[in-house]
Amino acid sequence: MAVTRSDIEARLNKIELPDGGSLMSRDWVRALSVEGGEVRFVIEAPTPEIARQIEGVRAAAERAVAEMPGVTRVSAALTAHAPSAKAPPRPGSGQGQEPPSLKIGGHPKPQEGSMKPASVKSIVAVGSGKGGVGKSTVSSNLAVALARAGKKVGLLDADIYGPSQPRMMGVSKRPASPDGKTIEPLHAHGVTLMSIGLMLDPAKAVVWRGPMLMGALQQMISQVQWGELDVLIVDLPPGTGDVQLTLCQKAEPSGAIIVSTPQDVALLDARKAMDMFSTLKTPILGMIENMSTYVCPECGHEAQIFGHGGVKAEAEKMGLPFLGSLPIDLDTRMAGDSGTPIAAGDGPAAAAYAALAQRLIDGGIV
Repeated sequence: MAVTRSDIEARLNKIELPDGGSLMSRDWVRALSVEGGEVRFVIEAPTPEIARQIEGVRAAAERAVAEMPGVTRVSAALTAHAPSAKAPPRPGSGQGQEPPSLKIGGHPKPQEGSMKPASVKSIVAVGSGKGGVGKSTVSSNLAVALARAGKKVGLLDADIYGPSQPRMMGVSKRPASPDGKTIEPLHAHGVTLMSIGLMLDPAKAVVWRGPMLMGALQQMISQVQWGELDVLIVDLPPGTGDVQLTLCQKAEPSGAIIVSTPQDVALLDARKAMDMFSTLKTPILGMIENMSTYVCPECGHEAQIFGHGGVKAEAEKMGLPFLGSLPIDLDTRMAGDSGTPIAAGDGPAAAAYAALAQRLIDGGIV
């Protein structure tokens, strides 16, 4: 009987570390490969000092795997992170604040059951399947509007490759991690906020494979001290990939809101997103038409730049609630760039988001 990767991981999960936990639960196993009966893996310790102390653990792991039926050869290497230089304080982080001793974006740790925090009543995903339709703008403004309506709201920026919520919500301080295991989120405009953009260098690209994305999402949901929330809004990345799959399968979202512009090209991808949520048994709570119309601030002329009414027609066709239309305007863009969402103020756009938030409350969605 051929040995499998899951068999190896189960055996390594029984190899305990001197200070508690196992090789797998502490996420110290890297580059595990199984080719026929040959098994190779790397044990990566947090520091060179710890690596020097756990040679016995490496040898024990190698012996344990070698004893498994079907294993003909084992190679276990031992390595460590290089000591990292202290990073300079980020803008707004306060002088001398140490970054959290928390590794972000590792392979997800084995976790039974749901990763939904017990203190969060419901999780609502905001997606579209397509980039550039305003998911992040809708997510931030909807969160602020719900908070202004008296709800306890969290906002999770799950767009790992292109996090924009720190800029839109006007925060840049690095979240603290006093124990290296939990993360203290930030707060802005009455909303509890977490984004991978707060943990990494904003000038650097995130070049990660799927397992690292899933590990980061798992950390940002289950290791963040969200507190008591009525709703956690999750700003999803474009597409129908690893982040969406992990969220729907492991976090028990109450449902998803689909954002799209009226044009046919955007609706093509929105339909794929809806099909994905349906496949993953996540209810569609409704559809929002963003950038529905443009009113010239000089002359008052109204133009439908991306068309108009396409999302409402699609919602009626699919038998889904149509949650409303949102305009495209300069004030919304400037508010997002300045770090104070338009929903935090007054005016027609703020009123549109307030009406959207109230519709979700009245409908029992939030």
